[in-house]
Amino acid sequence: MDGGTHGGGGPAGGLELRELECFLVLAEELHFGRTGERLYVSQSRVSQLLRSLESRVGARLVDRTSRRVALTPLGERLRTGLRPAYDALKGAVDDARSVARGMEGTLRVGFQGTADERITTAVGAFQTRHPGCVVEITEVPLSDPFGALHRGEVDTAVVLLPVQEPGLVLGPVFSRERQTLAVSVRHPFARRPSLPAEDLARCPLISAAAPAPAYWRAAQAPGLTPGGRPIPRGPEVTTLQEGITLAAAGRGGMLLCRPTADYHGRRDIAFVPVTGLPESALGLVWRRDAETARVRAFGACVAEAA
Repeated sequence: MDGGTHGGGGPAGGLELRELECFLVLAEELHFGRTGERLYVSQSRVSQLLRSLESRVGARLVDRTSRRVALTPLGERLRTGLRPAYDALKGAVDDARSVARGMEGTLRVGFQGTADERITTAVGAFQTRHPGCVVEITEVPLSDPFGALHRGEVDTAVVLLPVQEPGLVLGPVFSRERQTLAVSVRHPFARRPSLPAEDLARCPLISAAAPAPAYWRAAQAPGLTPGGRPIPRGPEVTTLQEGITLAAAGRGGMLLCRPTADYHGRRDIAFVPVTGLPESALGLVWRRDAETARVRAFGACVAEAA
């Protein structure tokens, strides 16, 4: 930072921040020795920087005698106009430095269901942009979509919507897909090319157990068809794998988003698209009182990937 000027010493040269900083400190101290001490440079270097700035301006900014140092009227004018701009510039740099420090460390990302290509792409983009931050990925139980966030075990999580939790922020929403019913290949629905939602009245639905909120459980396994017909309740499960296993065993059907169905394809399960239901969607959520620069930056990467 303390090297020579780069644009020539004349008025045509570009401004040097070091010269401006030196002038502002000198305007406060009115003493070349104390100015050098604050800037960690020699007194002669302070004089050199001042002369260089005066050369660019084209006039004297400081009157110096053996007894005192004082600003000229032009120096006073420059200080008055320069100080707010310099403080704003320094503040912007300090803010960027603070954000950069906030990117270091670990970002704990939870996911529910499947960490599909969009999530892995977002993680890769985040790691490329912020190599000082390590991303840890943890699966969130199907039956407890928000618990890890509330307990501070993860910084952010990808969960199935809806999200109506006090204190949680919903960020990017993505992967809006038609819902799919997972059933045993022996089930009467298994050979259907698609299934109207009204037919769910003939199939017990496997659902998430508590502590998942009641509103969230109802969204994943509704109790009524769109026409108001009751849908039988099937077993309650704590994990996605448990639900798929019970579906394969003929204990009921399980509604899944299409990417999750594709990811968990197996020979003893048929995945039948369901028409007439709201789309399934994923969202990135985090605690409002624990929002960090890392979380915001990862949210931006998810939004881009989605």
